[in-house]
Amino acid sequence: MLRVLIPAFACLCLAAGVHAQGDYPSRPVRVVVNSAPGGGTDILTRVLVQQLSKATGQQFFVENRGGAAGQIGLEAVARAEPDGYTLIMTPSTITVNPAVYKQVRYDAVKDFVPITQVAGISNVLVINPVLPAHRLEEFIALAKSKAGQLNYASAGAASSPHMSMELLKHMAGIDLQHIPFKGTGPAMTEVISGRVAAVFSNLLTAKPLIDSGTLRPLAVSGPKRVSIVPNIPTVSEAGVPGYAALQWYGLLAPAGTPDAIIHKLQTEVAHALQAPEVRERLAADGAEPVGCTPAEFGALIKADLEKWAKIARAANIQGE
Repeated sequence: MLRVLIPAFACLCLAAGVHAQGDYPSRPVRVVVNSAPGGGTDILTRVLVQQLSKATGQQFFVENRGGAAGQIGLEAVARAEPDGYTLIMTPSTITVNPAVYKQVRYDAVKDFVPITQVAGISNVLVINPVLPAHRLEEFIALAKSKAGQLNYASAGAASSPHMSMELLKHMAGIDLQHIPFKGTGPAMTEVISGRVAAVFSNLLTAKPLIDSGTLRPLAVSGPKRVSIVPNIPTVSEAGVPGYAALQWYGLLAPAGTPDAIIHKLQTEVAHALQAPEVRERLAADGAEPVGCTPAEFGALIKADLEKWAKIARAANIQGE
């Protein structure tokens, strides 16, 4: 009799698990943001969770767990129960940290299940108009003719603008001197003054300066052109084939979260990204909505981990 009851009990447990996943979510869902309130990741996540709450009838709420370059929040979610009720919205620094920090308390591939890339943001390469370069290929030729003499600014060591330029240096075979600043504002000021030749900047900051002619755009860093500046080519189009440096936001769950929950979340997020208020928030940051499959997002994470590890080694980059 016991041999009969055990399989029957197992079947009942399996059926209960499937039913629970089918009812997901049946209680509030916590979405961890691994940065302080008020930043780009936080604002986007709060807009997105409102849509998810409406669509599912259950509350999705934000919990900020900033610190240690986002590692505190990532570690907390990696250790959470893999039941779909704890998620994390993280920027692409999840793939940069392992390349530049000696101590990283998470594994971006083993500790998480990708749900979807929510959005992508291209940086734009801008230069002072005094420079005799109107296209990227001319800037590369100028840099080669003045090897080590031109400089570039960034928003800080291991920041997205820094990594974007180091990737360009590596792929184009040019030598520029890095001058890090504490933030995008001071970096842009130095390029405007002419004391620094170039910078990769976020589009939100750079667009008014491009429109006024204060700075000259050469290319955007992502794999495709950006809708708010459609006439600016990608770096790949402009002379460095295969180049892509995208800053992104992505939603992940702890490893072991059931596939049914992951795919339901991906579907709901992709639908939420069509809401006008979400698209307006993204456009305000110069971002493009994505909503790709878990497999596509997972491939991006793995590719970025490899890419930034290679660039960090080549440029001897270490996080502050």
